[in-house]
Amino acid sequence: MATGLLAQIRGIFEGDPGVRKVADDPVLSAELLLLFRMILADGQVSDAEMAVFRRICKESFGIGEESMQGVIDYLNDFGYETNGAQAIDMFRELDIDRRKELARHMAAIAKADSNLAENEVRLLRRTLDLLGISPVDVVKSTS
Repeated sequence: MATGLLAQIRGIFEGDPGVRKVADDPVLSAELLLLFRMILADGQVSDAEMAVFRRICKESFGIGEESMQGVIDYLNDFGYETNGAQAIDMFRELDIDRRKELARHMAAIAKADSNLAENEVRLLRRTLDLLGISPVDVVKSTS
């Protein structure tokens, strides 16, 4: 009980830890922006896509559900400063496994609503090309 209260007080003065994590890590911010672009690629935000986004945030980046709205607000407020090409540029310097992880996350979101739209496929294909990743590597890992 006391620990929870202290965490809340700390959050008031220091801000949400999930939002701080995203704000302090340009590569993480770039990845989340790319994932958000994948969610929006078909023109609809489905509950299934958002559920996959939340799962990725929790399992891969340690961002809890309590931070999600703050993270989404942060991306909406500051995401305009980074376009898709800039976000992908940050990944070109990373090792191949990290680039594949981004591609797998994008593919998971695209497949979440069981309807691969043409714009989703195009965005994923373009991202794979720019990152130098074979589609075979992504399909093997997400099957």
